[in-house]
This record gives sequence, C-alpha cells and structure tokens, in this order.
Amino acid sequence: MSDEAQLSIREVTVNDREIIYNMICGLENMVMDRDGFDLVFKKNLGTTHIRYFLGEYLGQPVGMVSCHIQPLLHHAALVAEIQEMYVEPEFRSKQFGKALIAHVVGYAKANGAIQMEVTSRNIREQAHRFYQREGFEKSHVKLVRYFHKN
Repeated sequence: MSDEAQLSIREVTVNDREIIYNMICGLENMVMDRDGFDLVFKKNLGTTHIRYFLGEYLGQPVGMVSCHIQPLLHHAALVAEIQEMYVEPEFRSKQFGKALIAHVVGYAKANGAIQMEVTSRNIREQAHRFYQREGFEKSHVKLVRYFHKN
C-alpha cells in the first residue's frame, strides 16, 4: 500500500488548534502571535465559508490546507481559494500535498465553486512548481499594501 493511500484527510476542529498553530508557524517560518492566531482560528472555524483540512499519516498530522469559498461579483459565482497549505518537511515528495489539493478541490466543487485560486509568495518557487503540476496557472498578479503597526 502506498503512503498516499494511508493518508486520511479530515476537517479540522477546535481540538486541532495546537497542530494547526505549529503548521502555520512552519509555513511562515516564524513564531506567530498566539493571541492573534487563536482569535482568527476560532472566528474562522465558526464561519460557513472557511474550512481547514488536516492530513494524517498513520495517525500523525503531516499537513493542512484551507478552503475559503466566497461569491465574487467579477465572476458572478462562487470562487474558492487556498490561503494556507503546509506539509511537514519530512513528509514532502510523498504525494501528501497532491492528496490535500485533490481533497480541497473536490470540496470546493461539491460546494458550488467554479474555480480554485491560490496565492504564494514570490520566493516560494518550489511551491509554485508544485501548484503548477497540480493544474494551477499563473494568471494574475497580487499586489499588497501593508499597514504598519504604530
């Protein structure tokens, strides 16, 4: 049996807070503000348009992916977006990321989304290649205006 076949994917619950916090810190390569994380995590779990999924291999958490679905006027339809995705470094190149993408795409389609979008920082070239292998196309430019705390 392949590693991918032994991967289970389930919806995240409030009990997964510590696991998801650690994965987001890994994704951002920094220690995230815990109070801010807890506030956003709790709020997002309570909404109907955001879901987080956790991949577990032989009972061990190995990766996560988010799915935000929202109606967009310029599409006149529902559009899904992956805003966070992370696979633990020792579990990369084992098809777990591919399985997480397949799961979240299936979820988005089943919930009426007409497309899936993902944004990834310019420096994450390996992630860009991964997403392109999974069928994503470079079609937009994202511009960001940062607000600095006083």
